[in-house]
Amino acid sequence: MIHEMKRDLVIIGGGPAGLSAAAAARQAGCDDVLLIERDRILGGILNQCIHDGFGLHRYGEALTGPEYAQRHIDEINELDIETLMGTIVLSMDRERNLTVSSRKGYTRIQAGAVVLAMGCRERTAGAISLPGTRPSGIYTAGAAQNFINLQNIMVGRRAVILGSGDIGLIMARRMTLEGAKVEAVFEILPYASGLPRNIQQCLNDYDIPLHLGTSVIEVHGKDRLTGVTVAEINNFKPLPGTERFVPCDTLLLSVGLIPENELSSEASVRLETRTSGAFVDDTFMTSVPGVFSCGNVLHVHDLVDHVSEEASLAGQFACRYLEGDISSEPRPIEIAPNDGVRYVLPQQASGESDFTLSLRVTEPFRNRAVWVRDGDRKVARKKLVRLHPAEMIRVKIRKDKLENAKKLEVSVE
Repeated sequence: MIHEMKRDLVIIGGGPAGLSAAAAARQAGCDDVLLIERDRILGGILNQCIHDGFGLHRYGEALTGPEYAQRHIDEINELDIETLMGTIVLSMDRERNLTVSSRKGYTRIQAGAVVLAMGCRERTAGAISLPGTRPSGIYTAGAAQNFINLQNIMVGRRAVILGSGDIGLIMARRMTLEGAKVEAVFEILPYASGLPRNIQQCLNDYDIPLHLGTSVIEVHGKDRLTGVTVAEINNFKPLPGTERFVPCDTLLLSVGLIPENELSSEASVRLETRTSGAFVDDTFMTSVPGVFSCGNVLHVHDLVDHVSEEASLAGQFACRYLEGDISSEPRPIEIAPNDGVRYVLPQQASGESDFTLSLRVTEPFRNRAVWVRDGDRKVARKKLVRLHPAEMIRVKIRKDKLENAKKLEVSVE
């Protein structure tokens, strides 16, 4: 038997984005909010991030992941927002009909509006076509973090880390603190992918070497990993004569994150190839009317504080949509990346209100400015000493600068 229900606003995902969106929607006047989380507890990935550094922007203090999550959970409880935990959304269509599954059975939900906040997942060995055998001892950095921090299971004693993403850097430190020997971090790019503070605090402070322009080209071992062959990389190909064997029993992969957009695709939400997230306007509404997207399912963030801020806005806009204050018509102003910019978000704007433009650059720069132009007309400019692909840049766009604008182009100069 399939149960039926109707709800004004359904939020999919109980991590920092979903929690923030739910609270903001309730505070904006939406009384009928349902939050769906597939895990048995709220908080998402924050529950396994026991290091501090969260909340510096939002709360003005350094919190651990669980502490940051708990502040949001307390807010959800105070606002008496209904949650369905241990519940998986199996499908969603363009009319916002959701089918969910839990231990109680199947339920079909008709939603007036939906906020997508499913987060992201890690790239695996298969996703990067890692060559060699498939012994035990190979983990994504997040999986290793879960084993060590939540389940008290040590994954190995001699580790190599492939990729310099933030989770990998943090796990290099965590493994060291647990008594393991971290041989090195190998990054295929000529620059580190993680935040500078994590390079310093997680690698330099513990004398863990970082080798740039170097990657694992073969995995060795039958039952358990015995080592990896690494080599310098030129044009994404191994440089002959630079190969060397590094003994290890554990390989952690920190090679990128992918927004979880399977549900979005099923509902025919338009996806942006550069971000692997939804194409959204300045209200975070996707190409499907009444469906909003925020957090890491929209684009991968470097700071959870920005996830919460963005999701709060998405929750408020979803509430306004339900009240009839927001049109589902396409926005007239297109926004596109230009020289030096990998992606911009949102990709459309109405010109009716101020908004924050988020972007990432294609490569490291120093002493450059981000320019936003409508043809030859300057809309915004932000001068920065340091620009890095690992750090999201945010630029305030004022509505009075958007009068008669047609297409905004964003570049680094």
